[in-house]
Amino acid sequence: MKYLISWILRNIPRKYIQLVAHQLLKLYSIFLKGNKVHCPVCQENFSKFLPYGRLHPRENALCPSCLSLERHRLMFLFLQKETNFFQSQPKVLHIAPEYCFIDRFEKLLGENYITADIESPLAKVKMDLHDIPFGDNSFDVVFCNHVLEHVRDDVRCMQEIRRVLKPDGFALCQSPQRLDLATTYEDASITDPKEREIHFLQDDHLRIYGRDYGTQLEKSGFQVSPIHLIEKIGIEESKKMALPLGEIIYLCRK
Repeated sequence: MKYLISWILRNIPRKYIQLVAHQLLKLYSIFLKGNKVHCPVCQENFSKFLPYGRLHPRENALCPSCLSLERHRLMFLFLQKETNFFQSQPKVLHIAPEYCFIDRFEKLLGENYITADIESPLAKVKMDLHDIPFGDNSFDVVFCNHVLEHVRDDVRCMQEIRRVLKPDGFALCQSPQRLDLATTYEDASITDPKEREIHFLQDDHLRIYGRDYGTQLEKSGFQVSPIHLIEKIGIEESKKMALPLGEIIYLCRK
């Protein structure tokens, strides 16, 4: 299964995967009945999660019911435990919306929930992140997860997110990060897709952030608070939900 998922991720455009993957995996989930892992997003239990990843698929990563990955489950718990997101009816801009969140957030927020992407068939608004088509101070919350590593000018995109965020709002801008790198790594001379996968994890990534990611966000004007949620949840519970144990959440405010 992990090699099949790896092949699909590397060879089929993401926009097509988004349209059909949830239907196929829901069928497969009947073979994963059990109680060893728990998904806090859909509240389902399984014997294990599915593997996921392009080059080196991670075991126990993808929930077959709602398609949440480790980072999605961590973000969902952060919103539950550390914010009033589910009680305050915020106006939300969700950039490159993830399938596991769309129906849940739309049911919760209605017209206050706006999804946007440059190509995703799941998004309501077609949008280039370098030029967000909304006015200043428009949103209480902005989600932009695993997008900034793809864009030509990440600082400009960060500034655009900050611009549309209300003064008392917050943004979550998670990106792949290598904590063994002190600084963000970019090399425009690497153009071969296979080489880019090796250096940047995917052939459509333009950079891989290092330990300076929080500083990069601050340079765009954000006030950044690094949150180590795993320490609050505990290792045992985190493993049961297959959370990313080393991931830092960067809470961004104006």
